This record gives sequence, C-alpha cells and structure tokens, in this order.
Amino acid sequence: MALTDEWILVRADVLPEVYHRVLAAREDLSSGRIRSVSEAARLHGLSRSAYYKYRDAVTPYVGKSASATMTVELLLQDCPGVLSGVLAAFAKAGANILTVNQDSPDSGKAQATLCARTDTMSTPLDLFIEQIGRIPGVQHVISVRRQNNAASSEKPKGEAVL
Repeated sequence: MALTDEWILVRADVLPEVYHRVLAAREDLSSGRIRSVSEAARLHGLSRSAYYKYRDAVTPYVGKSASATMTVELLLQDCPGVLSGVLAAFAKAGANILTVNQDSPDSGKAQATLCARTDTMSTPLDLFIEQIGRIPGVQHVISVRRQNNAASSEKPKGEAVL
C-alpha cells in the first residue's frame, strides 16, 4: 500500500535509524555546517542513495504553536537604519524572522514584507503592530496576516511526520 499524500505520526524511537540519520544530515546541510551531500552522508553513516531516497519523506514534528506565522507589509522611508529598527523590534518582541523582502526605493519610500514565527512572541500582536508603526521611518503598516499553519488540513505531499 503506497501512502503518497497521507501523513502518519509515529513516535521517533520506534523508527529505523536511517530516518534519524537522514534528518541529522539534512540539518547539517541546511545549517551550512556541511556543504555537500556526500560529506553529510559519510558523516552520518548513510549512503548517498539512502539520503536522496528519504530526504523529502521525513521531517521533524514541531507541534502546533511552532507553525504560527505572521506576515507584515510596511512602507518605509528610504533612510539608513529604518529596516534594522524594524528587525530589532521583531527580535525584542521574541518573533523569529523567517523572510525579509524589501523593494528598491521609489520617491524616497520602499515597501518591505517580513514573515516571522510568532510562537515565542512575548508581546501581544496588537501592541506589537502599534510599536512597529511608531518606529522612526515607518510610514505605514500596510497589512498584517496571521496564520497558524498547523491548523490547516492541507499538508505538503510526499512527506511523513516524525
């Protein structure tokens, strides 16, 4: 029976060791500690073919709260330190930045979009958005979208949850 787009939650200690090794190799590669698949496979006692066979089929389970994200779109003045002030506010609030995109300035303004994990935020979202709006150089908070990805019933295809 082929399970191509179904998910199964299995306790990690009952899984074959190869899955744990693949996860460790993926973590080393994604963190930059190791640069090549060959090196990661060798370090973790895997064949390259085993790594490639399972790399997209296993992923660690991080729980519901870790999937909560928010995307904030801002209009910023084109002057030094504005974006770094926004990033500092995210850090102070306990948000983990996932992506930052800023357009090239036009007429002295640039649009920036930031996506962050919010599970570790210590500041309530409403207060946080007010604080961002008061940062010198932030012209306007265009939109805020909050999403709890774990609540979604749609899951990535071809992956098993560990």
